[in-house]
Amino acid sequence: MTILYVLIPLGLVLVGFGLWAFFWATGDGQFDDLDSPGWSVLEDDTKPANPDRKDEPPQP
Repeated sequence: MTILYVLIPLGLVLVGFGLWAFFWATGDGQFDDLDSPGWSVLEDDTKPANPDRKDEPPQP
């Protein structure tokens, strides 16, 4: 039963830290643009990934 004197304050500290981290991230702009990273995966690359491939025939 005495462990509750440790666990309850520890739990409250962890909840307080989680709330602080959430509000800090919200105020810092971490959640401003949630759609662009998902769409950027679907876009084509502008240059080839490995232009120095040896198995391709030489260009004239």
